[in-house]
Order: sequence, then structure tokens, then C-alpha cells
Amino acid sequence: MERISKRVLDMPASETLAMTALARELKEKGQDVISLSIGEPDFNTPEEVKDFAKQSIDDNFTHYPPVPGYADLLNAISNKFKRDNNLDYSSQQIVVSTGGKQAIYQTVMALVNPGDEVIIPTPYWVSYRAIAQMAEAKIIYIPGKIENDFKITPEQLRAAITPKTKLMMFSSPSNPTGMIYSKEELKAIAEIVAQHPQMMIMSDEIYEHINFVGHHESIAQFDFIKNQVVTVNGVAKGFAMTGWRIGFIGAPIEVAKACNKLQGQITSATGSISQRAALKAMEMDPKTSEEILNMRNVFKTRRNLVFALLQEIPGFEVHLPQGAFYFFPKISSLFGKNTPANSNFAAQYNKTTIDNSTDLAFYFLLDANVSTVQGTAFGDDDCIRLSYATSEENLKEACRRIKEAVLALK
Repeated sequence: MERISKRVLDMPASETLAMTALARELKEKGQDVISLSIGEPDFNTPEEVKDFAKQSIDDNFTHYPPVPGYADLLNAISNKFKRDNNLDYSSQQIVVSTGGKQAIYQTVMALVNPGDEVIIPTPYWVSYRAIAQMAEAKIIYIPGKIENDFKITPEQLRAAITPKTKLMMFSSPSNPTGMIYSKEELKAIAEIVAQHPQMMIMSDEIYEHINFVGHHESIAQFDFIKNQVVTVNGVAKGFAMTGWRIGFIGAPIEVAKACNKLQGQITSATGSISQRAALKAMEMDPKTSEEILNMRNVFKTRRNLVFALLQEIPGFEVHLPQGAFYFFPKISSLFGKNTPANSNFAAQYNKTTIDNSTDLAFYFLLDANVSTVQGTAFGDDDCIRLSYATSEENLKEACRRIKEAVLALK
């Protein structure tokens, strides 16, 4: 008799975390691996946030906080939504969780019953699929193609919705593609969803401050759809606060109450000092904060650098990301090619042909010492994901190694 539950056995492991762990393991063995697999800013948390967190320890914020979050943090997030996104969420409509991933998990579990249909446009962030599976949903994938900047069309969405559709999960700016839906594109999606009152949207906006094309647009801004939207955000990406583990939702009041109820049985409140740090982050205006503006500008410079370098690699079809810090090049033209005679990949896996994105990602890791993530992790086997959240020196060397490895294929 199997001891482990079927829901866990059937749940896919996070390929991004797995590839990052393997790259770290190889580095610990002395290999000069450049990691382009992890989705983490290579910046430090702003000093004013760290100082406020230190002071909060001295001020004895070391006891159980309220489950949805400290009242002043909830008010600060409410003000942030109004300031940055023109969204009116009261503090009762906000729940602070241990990272954006928990916020998404609770949203799905609060909304979806077994057998409900959940729409996930591809490419998607790896955990959307796993979380929907945990909820025993039927997942309906809508393919976003590179020719359309990896975005779905209103016609595709309209055709995918049925009376059983309960939720659509998507992100903008996107992980893994870096694409951004415009206000007009979001409105077109909202108008379709508004025709189906049983349906909700989970809008993941964690990368909102890493935007190279203008002001971030939230789909909840349209009054006719707001009561069907759960807006997910956090401090990890835009404030370089991944380790603090703070995410939050703004949601219709009944959804927020359901997530609060669920969280009360899972973790209760998230860490008190992390909440205090998040309070200071929420008070930082992204339009004037030097740390936020500098990080975005550095990422934009790196994006332009990597875009030029990737275009020089044979077999790579590359689009220019509008935000986040990823490239998602199409590499399927390399499938069917053979590795060189002395290939580490061939020796370890006893095969010489690159058949898919997983083969290519492991070939780059073992033969070029560059970690990427296979596109299958994001629902598109024709592509791989590369993060440019590392130094220009590392990016230049990584692209040189990748190009050399591609030229060695026969």
C-alpha cells in the first residue's frame, strides 16, 4: 500500500527549483556554473526596509500577528493599491500571506471545487498548473504563441469558456515570457469574462514594478469586472525581498474572508518582522524611489544586452520582453540535432540527440555550465527560459557559452 497520498504523487515538482538546486550542487562540486534559472533579483533589500525591520525587533514585534496581517500593513497595502493601481480595496479585502505562492494557493482552494474548469494561458508560471491540480480542477490550456508575444486573444478565451469555467489564472508582466498585456487587451478579456458571472480571474501582478513600456495596468481597474477579480501581488520581485516571504491579495470581501479562514488553519499569520518590513516597502512610492527605479533601469539595460546576444545564436527565435527579467526564446529548430562526441550530456543520459527543451536545458547545464529551465515547466516545449537577474559579466559569458554549445551541435 502506497503511503504517500495520490495528490502529492500526482503533483509535479517545481522544475525551476529543481534546476536551480542542481546548478547549486554542481557549483558546490567546483564547477563554474552560471545560473540563469532562478527567478530572483540579484539586488539587496532597500536599506530603509532593513532598518525598519531591525527596529521592529527592538520594538518587540515578536508575538502572533492577526491572521490576515497587521492592521497598519493592511491599510498600507490598501493605499498602495490606490496609489499605484487606482484600485479601491478596503483593509477587509486584503490578506497577507507567506509569499505570493501561498496567496495563489489559497485563492484557488477558496474558489475551485473538484471538477471545476480552470483556464490557464500558456506559457504559465510553473505553480499554476500544480495548484490547480491540487484543487482537482480540470485545466483548460489556451496556447499563447510567440508570434502574438505569447498573449492569448479574446477569441481564444471566448472559445475556451464553458458553464463549468470557474477561474482563469494569468500574470502580467509574465513569468516566463516578460510580456505585458496593455490596458486595451485587458479590457477585451474583462468584457468576455463579465459575460460569465460564475467565473473569476486571478491576476498575478508580482512583477508590476519591472515594467519597461509604461504604467502597469491591472485588470481589476474596470468597474464592471472588479468583483470577479482577485489581484495577487507581493514584495519579492519589485523590492528585492524574496527571502522575506510576503505576498498578498486584494479580493471581493467573501473571497478575502475565505482565504483568511483557510490561512487560519494552514499557517495563521505570516512572520511578524517580515510584515513590518513589508509595511515600509508599501510606503515606498515606485515613481520616486531611487532603489526601485535603479533596479528597473539596470534590468532594462541587461535586457537590451541579452536580446542582442541571443539574436546571434543560431536556432534561437527571440522576442523582446516588456517586463520582468526573463527571456523565453523558441529553440525547437534545434530539436533533432546531435551532441558532439565528447558531450557530458550524452555520457550521463546515454543519448546523443536533442529531442526536446528538457534535453537542451540539460545539455546547456552539463556541456556549457549554464543553467536554464526547460519550456515544458511552463507549458511550452518549444522554448526555454533564461533569467537575466545576474551581472552583465555573467550574462555575456553565459550567452557566449550557450552559443558555443549550439554551434557544436550537428
